[in-house]
Amino acid sequence: MRNGGRASLRDRFPCSRRALLTAAAALPLTATAASTGSRRSAPDDGSARYFPRHGSYGHRTLAYDLRLSYDPDTAWLDGHATIHAVANRCTRQVELDLARLTVSSAEIDGAPAAVRQRDGKAVLTVERALTEEQPFTVDIRYSGSPRPVRTPFGSIGWDRTGDDYDGTVVASQPLGAPSWFPCNDRPDDKAAYTVTVVVPDGQHALANGTLHERRTLDDGSVSWTYHHPGPMASYLAAVYTGRFAHETHHADDNGSPVPLRNAYPAHLADRARHDLARQPEMIRHFTELFGPYPFETYGAVVVDAELGAPVENQTLSVFGRNHMDGRRGSETLVAHELAHQWYGNSVSLTDWQHIWLNEGFATYAEWLWSEHLGEYDAHDLATQAWRELSGKRQNLRIGDPGRSRIFDDRIYVRGACTLHALRLELGDERFFTVLRTWHDAHRGGSADTDAFVGHAERVTGRPLTALIRPWLFDKTLPRFPV
Repeated sequence: MRNGGRASLRDRFPCSRRALLTAAAALPLTATAASTGSRRSAPDDGSARYFPRHGSYGHRTLAYDLRLSYDPDTAWLDGHATIHAVANRCTRQVELDLARLTVSSAEIDGAPAAVRQRDGKAVLTVERALTEEQPFTVDIRYSGSPRPVRTPFGSIGWDRTGDDYDGTVVASQPLGAPSWFPCNDRPDDKAAYTVTVVVPDGQHALANGTLHERRTLDDGSVSWTYHHPGPMASYLAAVYTGRFAHETHHADDNGSPVPLRNAYPAHLADRARHDLARQPEMIRHFTELFGPYPFETYGAVVVDAELGAPVENQTLSVFGRNHMDGRRGSETLVAHELAHQWYGNSVSLTDWQHIWLNEGFATYAEWLWSEHLGEYDAHDLATQAWRELSGKRQNLRIGDPGRSRIFDDRIYVRGACTLHALRLELGDERFFTVLRTWHDAHRGGSADTDAFVGHAERVTGRPLTALIRPWLFDKTLPRFPV
């Protein structure tokens, strides 16, 4: 997400899902294993995390299968979630995050589970305890009128769009995922997703990944099924409904190395088409700098609402109509959200303390895109950013900013300056080798600041802590290396 402040907006399913479910349960095993280091090193009670009330260390998730039916006239959602997970310890309880929606029934491995809902949590209890490392399946039905979750950053999550409120948008960073499905809402708990959304005829539904089936049901409603092997953190999962014009390209037919799909309201088509036209070139350029694009598809959704900031939902970033002016006035934001697919989505955070690894990298990608276009080079932009930062209060440690300030603009800009300082110290060849191998080493997993510094030192064979640490943990702004 490019900082600009978060702002709020104002069994009917096909049975051909078995293959998708099988794939969803199997695909994330390797990626989940890649991130277990952070899981095992974290305290069981999550007390060291910025948001310890969100998420649970009692289990790790392999796959979500979400089946949703949404009525835009009444804003009513009926949900059926099947969650494949593994227990991290012996327990009779499974704790999920779910806000403002009511569970009607729940089972764990086919056995009825008692449900207690309170303070954004749904706690499921069964008579027979799960054992440590035991795979299990939760089947949970729920319903209600989804609304954004109240957070320290405003109301975030599922919201309605359009002048007549007949569309929806999900922008959940960092705590909004429980507004529409039961989940283990930690940034380092990543899984595969299969999402089916049933909407009235004439409405469209979009979600992460690839469309596997579009089916008209007997009552005239339409079922849309998407699958994304991920792995994906819960805050990056998204659903959009409404009336969209679609633009889809296969890999290579537009110069993009991956399939590309964009969607936008018809009345914004000309502006959006122009403003998103350089996505293929961006993907090619970032692939050269960062390594292969990490997912099976990419695209953008423009919703018929004004958003405080675009959001990098995995494989399908979201922009507001205010970000499409027909003059590429927000193209830096398009580059920013695309770069997050590598840094933030593919390589995720162990906790929100380390958000500079997301936002500093994506902000630096904005500067690299400007450099690629021959507009301003990254050094000029970094120098100007340093001057602006030096004129602001020196009271923020971006490597541990505190949970109320994780979207402070200084994290974005000083994080990008940190990377530029590293580039000046190492030179381009070694610097971009560090970025590419960082993504390659942690692709599909989660990591933190210490891991990045250690990685840079191993790859370059040079001690870099003394260079990097003041940028991240001193309040006073350092100077760039000469």
